Amino acid sequence: MTQLLGIGSRVRHPDYGVGVVLNQKTRGYLITYVNYGMEETPYETELEVLEAIEPDGNQVSMLDVEIALSKILKRWADVTELVPLGQKWQKGKMILKPGVAGMQEKEWPIETFFHKIVMLRDRLRVLKQRVNASNLDDEEKVNIQQYITRCYGSLTSFNVLFKEKSHHFSGGKGVEE
Repeated sequence: MTQLLGIGSRVRHPDYGVGVVLNQKTRGYLITYVNYGMEETPYETELEVLEAIEPDGNQVSMLDVEIALSKILKRWADVTELVPLGQKWQKGKMILKPGVAGMQEKEWPIETFFHKIVMLRDRLRVLKQRVNASNLDDEEKVNIQQYITRCYGSLTSFNVLFKEKSHHFSGGKGVEE
């Protein structure tokens, strides 16, 4: 099923039978089935649409609430987002070899280093938000934001570690923070 169903749409589930869409959630519809009661049904489930109701643009679903709340938490909380490491780096090691003969090399999992990079990125985001919310004058805010942007630009070398391009660092014009 590819179309998004509005609240009140009537559907037939292959196992549960006839039901009515009550709400939209992050992972699926909340549907009440005549013979089974209320179930959360994943969006990818093949449902036969008996009567489609267009989603109401003015109505707020649980999906809308969850997305908005997630954005707010990401923006204002010091919470680390789950950012996947590129598959080719998983279970890899970082090895630092000193340039001085006789000194021991340092080795640790790439995942540990990657986690530190992600934490740094998240803290830069929080710093930028706090600067924006501060009582500094506009010129001081712009100056600090330019330093933060340069920090992002300096970190672009680590983009090779990220699985998804949407998590990459970007400096200058590409900063979306």
